[in-house]
Amino acid sequence: MKKAPANDLFRQIPSVDDLIRGADLAALVSVEDQPAVTDALRSVLSRVRAEISRGALAESGLRLALSGLTDAVRREVRAQLDYSLRPVINATGVILHTNLGRAPLSQASSEHARQVSLAYSNLEYDLSRGERGNRDVHVDRLFQRLVHDSGGGEFPCATVAVNNNAAAVLLALNTLADGGEVIVSRGELVEIGGSFRIPDVMAKSGAQLREVGTTNRTRIGDYENAIHERTRLLLRVHRSNFEITGFTEQPAIDELAELGRRRGIPVMEDLGSGALVELSTFGIAGEPNVLDSLRAGIDVVSYSGDKLLGGPQAGLLSGKADLIARMRSNSLFRALRVDKLTYAALEATLLSYVRRDYDAVPALRMMRLTVQEIEARACALEAQIAGPGVVTEIIDGQSLLGGGAAPSSTLPTRLLAIECRGLRADEFAAELRRAELPVIVRVEDDRVLMDLRTVFPAQDALVAQAVMEIAKRTP
Repeated sequence: MKKAPANDLFRQIPSVDDLIRGADLAALVSVEDQPAVTDALRSVLSRVRAEISRGALAESGLRLALSGLTDAVRREVRAQLDYSLRPVINATGVILHTNLGRAPLSQASSEHARQVSLAYSNLEYDLSRGERGNRDVHVDRLFQRLVHDSGGGEFPCATVAVNNNAAAVLLALNTLADGGEVIVSRGELVEIGGSFRIPDVMAKSGAQLREVGTTNRTRIGDYENAIHERTRLLLRVHRSNFEITGFTEQPAIDELAELGRRRGIPVMEDLGSGALVELSTFGIAGEPNVLDSLRAGIDVVSYSGDKLLGGPQAGLLSGKADLIARMRSNSLFRALRVDKLTYAALEATLLSYVRRDYDAVPALRMMRLTVQEIEARACALEAQIAGPGVVTEIIDGQSLLGGGAAPSSTLPTRLLAIECRGLRADEFAAELRRAELPVIVRVEDDRVLMDLRTVFPAQDALVAQAVMEIAKRTP
């Protein structure tokens, strides 16, 4: 059969005006905004023309495309007018998945943020005195309680929040060391996500870097020998996204704190991840605790709100009250501070720690899940999706913390391996991402792998529905 020339095919495409006035699209215009429908129609027709130009659309294919034009435009309108930031189901087993928004908020955090956002609030208003107050009090009071309850005593401690941990480090360095030197070990000059490097943040702060030791070994004497009249800060950076093993040495934090006290120089520790509980009870070793650092005498600790703390994106600075007060008065603080929604979510998250209700924090609850609990859910899901087009197997696997936390620590889990006949694993994964509530999975050895550790139990039925719908429409 002779193939129709491209020009002939282009001429068969009706004009936008004729299509908009047609009965099918007129009905869609009555529901949606006409400019939105027109823009969607032009986008759909543009794709059709592109396929004709590539020689990928014959006359029969064009007729089929035009017959389904209304549905295609309806989908395009929905895509253009719908939110681009959407919830997804995280079936990867990476608890703090940076690309998927890191820590999911607790019910209490999201509800408190919702209540605060729907009305006026006392963000910076002291209700007892009837005058302007300080927004930091909503987080500071709870952190002081955590320090006290952890055995930290009554030493003056304060906390401020900025928009992320890089901002916290920037604010602290600019406040405490602008124009002076900051001593840091060569083995701690880390690069975090998005190619942000500690030396670059330091340069932006106005502080000058003074490297000591070697990549794998730094002693307390290296810090002491580098101190001189321009030294403003001793900095310890937690290697949260990599490890150095073998012939290594690093001073203990209490040694560094003692050196700072003796020489009258503040000591800061950038912990990054921000654990507030002892993670070894969850089977995770080597991840330092914010409260432990403060008890050891570190003057200022910086950490994230949306990693191991399990709250919203934020950078927190906790430490000696006089140093935190200097940071609060820095003009940079106003540029970096967070809004009422972040404070509301942080307050509710910290309140769960004060109450020792760790299961209320989703990230901590996921860490505490046992292999047996995960396997039971995997078996139930396997039974739901069983059918002629689906091949499944439950296998051993490992969950990851993610988010640059405890890079060598994994949690044992059970994975549901799924194959959908007629689809390669990458095609199956792509179909799952197109579900009404997208499902994000791992692909290994040409199989889709699901780790239910990071799937909320209420989402199990939605995962099953997505798999069954894909299997049903796959030949």
